[in-house]
Amino acid sequence: MRHRSRLLRATGAMAALAMLATACTGNDPAAQEADNDPRAVSENDDPGEEVVIGFSGPEADHGWLAAINSTAIAEGEEYEDVTLRVAEGTNDPNMQISHIETFINDGVDAIVLLPTDGAALTQVATQAMDAGIPVVNVDREFSSEFAARTTILGDNYGMGVSAGNYACNLVEENDLGGDAVVTEIAGTDSLPLTQDRSDGFKDALEQCGQEVDHRVAADFTVESGEQAASNLLQAVPEIDIIWNHDDDQGVGVKAAFESADRDEFAFLGGAGSKNAMRWIQAGEMEATVLYPPTQAADGVRLARLLAQDKGMSDLVQREVPRRIVLDAPVVTQENVEQYLPLGFES
Repeated sequence: MRHRSRLLRATGAMAALAMLATACTGNDPAAQEADNDPRAVSENDDPGEEVVIGFSGPEADHGWLAAINSTAIAEGEEYEDVTLRVAEGTNDPNMQISHIETFINDGVDAIVLLPTDGAALTQVATQAMDAGIPVVNVDREFSSEFAARTTILGDNYGMGVSAGNYACNLVEENDLGGDAVVTEIAGTDSLPLTQDRSDGFKDALEQCGQEVDHRVAADFTVESGEQAASNLLQAVPEIDIIWNHDDDQGVGVKAAFESADRDEFAFLGGAGSKNAMRWIQAGEMEATVLYPPTQAADGVRLARLLAQDKGMSDLVQREVPRRIVLDAPVVTQENVEQYLPLGFES
C-alpha cells in the first residue's frame, strides 16, 4: 500500500488569516525570493565571518560516495563566507590521517570528515579537537566521543525498517497473508551497516507476521549484485517481494531479472540512486529507501555554524546537536519527483 499524504483542510478563519498574510507580504521582493528558495532560510544563511573548512572524503568508487563528495563541494560554494579546502578522496586511512594533519597545521576553522576507517581516524580527529578545531564526523563513526564536536549519520537500521514496513503494506494490499515469499539481497555481510539494514528489515517484517524466506549477500558492486540476484532467482521459482540493499549493486540486480525474464515480484531498493528513481517513474521498480548522499553537505553547513559560533535557529536550545541521524523515507511513484534532485548517478 503506497503511502499517500493527506491534505489538511483549513477552516474559513485560517484561510482568511492566510489571505491577510499574503496581502501583507506578497509585494515584498525579499519574501517572494524566500518563497521560491527550496532551502530553509534563516539569519544563519546571511554572510558572516569568513571561515576555512577542511573536507576529507572517500574515493569516489561508488555512486553514493561520489555524491557525498560532489554535494559537499557544491554546498561549500553556496556560501560566500566559506572557503572549502578539499583533500583528494581516498580509501587509504594513512593518507587521510595525513590530510587531517595538514588541516591542523594550516589552522583551518573546522573539519568535515567521512573517515575511511572510523577507528583508524579517531586519534588524529581528537588531535584536531584538542587544537580547538571542531570536527564534524560523517557517516562512519569514530571510536571516541572526544573525536568530534558533532556526528551526522544516515539510518541503516531505519532503512531496513522502512523497507520492511513497506513490504508489510504490500502483503496487506495484495492479500498475500502468510503465503508471501519475501527475499533480501544484502550488501557486504561483514559490514555493520549491512547487519543493521538486515536487522531492521527482519524486525519490521515480524510486526506483520512475515519473515525473510531467502537471503543472499552481494558486495555493493554491479557485478556482485548481478551474481547474487541470479543465484536467488535460480533457487526460488516464485517470489513476491525482493528488497535489494543498494541501488548501485541494483544495476546488476536488475540485469539479472531481465536475463532470467522474471518480473512477478515487487522490487524494492535502497540508497536512492537516480537510476532507481527513473525505474520507479517507468513502473519497473516499486520503491527505494533513501540513504541520504547529502550527509557531508549537511556536515559543511554544520561546520560553518560551529566555526562562526552560531546555533540552530529552528531549535529552542540553539546549540548544534552532538548527534544527528537523518531519516530513511520510502521513495515511490507518488513522491519520486520530490526526491529525484537528491538522487545520485550509479
